[in-house]
Amino acid sequence: MSLIVNRRDIDFLLYELFDLEALLSTERYAAYDRPAIGQILDMARGLAETKFLPFAAALDANEPRFVDGRVEIMPEVGEALRAYAEAGLSAAGFDEDIGGLQLPWIVNMAVNGMFAAANLSVFNYAMLTAANANLLAAFGTEEQKRLFLAPLLDGRWLGTMCLSEPQAGSSLSDIRTRAEPLGEGRYRITGTKMWISGGDHEMTGNIVHMVLAKIPGGPPGVKGISLFIVPKYRVDADGRPGEPNNVALAGLNHKMGHRGTTNCLLNFGEEGDCIGLLVGEPHKGLSYMFHMMNEARMAVGHGSVMSALAGFLYAVDYAGERTQGRAPGIKDPNSPQRPIIEHADVRRMLLAQKASIEGALSLIFHCAILIDRQKLEADPAERVRIGLLLEILTPIAKSWPSEHCLEANKLAIQILGGYGYTRDYPVERHYRDNRLNHIHEGTFAIHGIDLLGRKVRMNDGAALDLLLGEIGATIAAASADAGLQAEAAALESAVAALRQSTASVLACEDAERGLANATLYLDAFGHVAIAWMWLRQALAVRASVGASGGGEDDFYAGKIAACRYFFRYELPKVHHLFTLVATLDDVCLGVRPGQFLGA
Repeated sequence: MSLIVNRRDIDFLLYELFDLEALLSTERYAAYDRPAIGQILDMARGLAETKFLPFAAALDANEPRFVDGRVEIMPEVGEALRAYAEAGLSAAGFDEDIGGLQLPWIVNMAVNGMFAAANLSVFNYAMLTAANANLLAAFGTEEQKRLFLAPLLDGRWLGTMCLSEPQAGSSLSDIRTRAEPLGEGRYRITGTKMWISGGDHEMTGNIVHMVLAKIPGGPPGVKGISLFIVPKYRVDADGRPGEPNNVALAGLNHKMGHRGTTNCLLNFGEEGDCIGLLVGEPHKGLSYMFHMMNEARMAVGHGSVMSALAGFLYAVDYAGERTQGRAPGIKDPNSPQRPIIEHADVRRMLLAQKASIEGALSLIFHCAILIDRQKLEADPAERVRIGLLLEILTPIAKSWPSEHCLEANKLAIQILGGYGYTRDYPVERHYRDNRLNHIHEGTFAIHGIDLLGRKVRMNDGAALDLLLGEIGATIAAASADAGLQAEAAALESAVAALRQSTASVLACEDAERGLANATLYLDAFGHVAIAWMWLRQALAVRASVGASGGGEDDFYAGKIAACRYFFRYELPKVHHLFTLVATLDDVCLGVRPGQFLGA
């Protein structure tokens, strides 16, 4: 069995739930068919298992070092990234006219998920580079794309995003990095950026930083932020790297997970001119950067799912082999012990993992298929509609997995017992890697405020209405199936609670009190979204079983069991959370700082 992917589940999601074959029948994706997609997935699995997975534990134990102003990193990292690029995967999701393979985005996500599960620390470099290149392709000038895009797509260069600063993490309005005009779109960049993943290394010929900075005299706050391409080495007219661009590595941050990804403090223009190229128009940098950030947010959510999946797959394998204890009622100490997977509580923990992981993965794939549909859509109004759905789902797709798939990692550790807490086994590493996803690309709380404070309000609630309309259609379909009517009714009740709590907050004139429980709202909204995904999966199982004329095999029966688990054990929790939101509970808002410790 593979420890990085469940191919049966991938095929189920691609073909039985999201109808990839319909997508492949379009002109845009005519180069691919089901056998070709299968070959790509098989190739990716083989590459991930031979080039990424074998040194994951060693990299975790031997993280990059800051030596004489440079980064020292295991050579296997660069070798793995080169193998990934040589397979064409750096360009897989990009359009053919800019040098990509034009692979459907949902397939690109399935491919990359295997690398994330195998060695998330290494895959981070590729993920950030793809998001960087997507931003450049969307907003860069033709000259900028000529100079920078090709080497990013073929893996010769890697890319980053530089937002946070030591004094300004999530509060981007307070950044101090400056960009002084030099003429012809060139700017002198000065300042410091913090927490820059992939910010320095010697693995490629250049690093392309996307840097947020303020041009003197611009508007205050976030309205005065601009975006700049700042390469580690300056690039000549022929696209060749030349002299250093005065981007100085000031130090490495050492985190509890993702230890193989360099995480840097960078100084720009500390010892000479650091030249940046303006992307797009001045003072619109944050809107451009959100193009990259939203892709990265989806990738963080996906990475969280895959770290949990890796832990789950190991736990299933371990539980089937490890013998411990006997069935209740058997007192004979000479009787054989049984595999721990036979114990009810171990099955509970495995089912809880399965419900979170496969529910979250289907949500990620749903967002990916929306991206594919948006690319195909000729009707501007429909493109806007799909865009609204992606807007409201993005904070959920990033945040819910980072909370609940992390819980799945915790359960994987518990299944291994004492061994799970040691570095002799990978499950504790997957937990540590996943723990960082809670803060990557925006904390859980920030996304809660974004969802409740902006996304459900935008366009007079259009995004929320669209999403709840789609959920309502699934409820209606499930209500017609006698075996799913209880789940349909439960989801309908949860949606009603969501509507009520949303209306209560929207009617509240005190913005601070209205948003005081935004994190709870996000968590409960995420449960509703995952329940929707499980109901859709259950309907797909019913359709597949009905079409085959046979009974449920273990795979399909497992899907139904996980659906039942989520609806019985998890979905009921939303009513308590939505009640706290709807009643504008202020116990957290009202506590005074001095009350935490007293005099």
